[in-house]
Amino acid sequence: MNINLTLLAQAVSFTAFIWFTVKFVWPFMLRAIEARQKTIADGLAAAEQGRRSLETSTRQADEEIKRARERAAEIISQAEKRDAQMVEQAKVAAKAEGDREKAAAKAEIAQEVTRAREQLRDRVASLAVAGAEKILRREVDTKAHGELLESIKRQL
Repeated sequence: MNINLTLLAQAVSFTAFIWFTVKFVWPFMLRAIEARQKTIADGLAAAEQGRRSLETSTRQADEEIKRARERAAEIISQAEKRDAQMVEQAKVAAKAEGDREKAAAKAEIAQEVTRAREQLRDRVASLAVAGAEKILRREVDTKAHGELLESIKRQL
């Protein structure tokens, strides 16, 4: 065997192998590689879009939390103001009720004082009549001296 012929046969078979590989195997491998590259590129694009979406969502969530805290602070402030108003209204109502009860008590005291004076006048008049009767046992006429006793009663 000749080395040149072997070398030439190997070169021809290698060329045939390369041609066969380029013609039939290489397109399948390129399609698989391109599909894989496309899948990886799509995955990276989706990851980037997801990252942006996450940043946007995080920002929106932070803004919502901030608004919720502001609203909560506003509601608490309104509740405190309403509480203060209710306490003030209760104080005013209690003072008004106390004043009404005080006025009613004063009126009742005034009535009791008036009744006591009337009873005292009647009692003093009765005692005066009893005393005068004891002094003047013989000549006491209650009808004749009634006007005199009434004027004494009014003076007392």
